[in-house]
Amino acid sequence: MSETLLDVQGLSCPLPVLKANKALRSLPPGGRLVVLATDPAAAKDFPAFCAETGHGLEEAKEAGGVWRFVLRKREAA
Repeated sequence: MSETLLDVQGLSCPLPVLKANKALRSLPPGGRLVVLATDPAAAKDFPAFCAETGHGLEEAKEAGGVWRFVLRKREAA
């Protein structure tokens, strides 16, 4: 399955999570969203968002001040 890239570098909380939520809505169940963020709060925000919404957090890595999150959209209820 393909991945969708969402670049939210330079945006501050809560915009990265809000934009990711909007992007996930357009993906099919099981779709993957790769998010690039520079907001330090994203390190806590994305795991909390996934825990609350049921989406999977497959990866959370930081390199050079850029966080890379890989989210998998939850399966349909």
